[in-house]
Amino acid sequence: MRKKINVGLIGYGFMGRTHSNAYCKVNHFFDLPYEPVLHVVCGLEEDKAKAFADQWGYRSYTTDWRKVIEDDEIDLVDICVPNNVHAEIAMAAAKAGKAILCEKPLALNGKQAREMVEVVEKAGVPNLVSFNYRRVPAVTLAKQLIDEGRLGRIFHYRANFLQDWTISAQVPQGGMATWRLDVKAAGSGVTGDLLAHCIDTAMWHNGHIKSVCAMTETFVKERMHAETGKVEKVGIDDACMFMCRFENGSLGNFESTRYARGHKALYTFEINGEHASIAWDLHDLHRLSYFDHRDDSIVRGWRSIHVTDADMPYMDKWWVPGLQIGYEHSFVHQIADFLENLAKGKPTSPTFSEALETQLVCDAVLSSAKKGAWEEISYR
Repeated sequence: MRKKINVGLIGYGFMGRTHSNAYCKVNHFFDLPYEPVLHVVCGLEEDKAKAFADQWGYRSYTTDWRKVIEDDEIDLVDICVPNNVHAEIAMAAAKAGKAILCEKPLALNGKQAREMVEVVEKAGVPNLVSFNYRRVPAVTLAKQLIDEGRLGRIFHYRANFLQDWTISAQVPQGGMATWRLDVKAAGSGVTGDLLAHCIDTAMWHNGHIKSVCAMTETFVKERMHAETGKVEKVGIDDACMFMCRFENGSLGNFESTRYARGHKALYTFEINGEHASIAWDLHDLHRLSYFDHRDDSIVRGWRSIHVTDADMPYMDKWWVPGLQIGYEHSFVHQIADFLENLAKGKPTSPTFSEALETQLVCDAVLSSAKKGAWEEISYR
């Protein structure tokens, strides 16, 4: 019989929906020792919190996140709110002995993230940061192929994450819908929001980044604040590019922007090794492109691997070969891994400690752009 695990969700926005959907689906497809129970959802506006609870089947709702932490029945606190309140909520949850799932990026900066790690590790509570793209089956398969040595020595890692939703100067900053454009709430712009995903995946695939050289740009310098109505200086980065060296000697090239007209969520990566190369595109997320130079020359070329067979990561839990899955399933896989490892007493990656490393790279990128110079990264 499965053991119930009561979930307290803090935040009812886009990420709150993705996490709630995962809790609802996970036991239908994965044989797990735990069953998530949607116990309470917390949000700022009572009517919206109630509507969310009714729609998703939460037993109750509240507008005070502290009540979620104080509730003895809550086992897992799931943090899906703006970045500037991650730290306070996560540390309070850890001190209360709750397991924690936190949306990315972990914190506003490395200093704050390090404090969170210290508190969580002292409390000894299970913890996970939601870098969900690791658990797209094709991305997980790429990790498997790299670890098997199929690519040989890695020479290059390049990644892009392109959007276009903030081009208009009329888009406000701050408030419920556009807090990602407010530096006080977000900490940074595309670096923490989009490149953090690319950095996490890259270091998972290819090891630590040793040094970076970056440039950023804020194209619209002032925006109206959604809550005050005042026109204020924009403090986040609209675009960021950086080069890097990995500790294994390979070179990296990363780009992210919200000013690439025609792109809504173009996340791609390509990895070049001495024997083979891998490429992936979020717009075609169930496929992995693969080139192996060891093939006979008459058939050598890029192949498109349809990641749907049962011997591929996670796919034995879903449909028959040839029927792909989508974005939302990465969150189901995340919850499945977390609950399985929870029963075994094992950590689930990426932990707060691993997310701190991504945060430190983001800090170095922003520092490098400000100084106009290479920045070395210390993970200690």
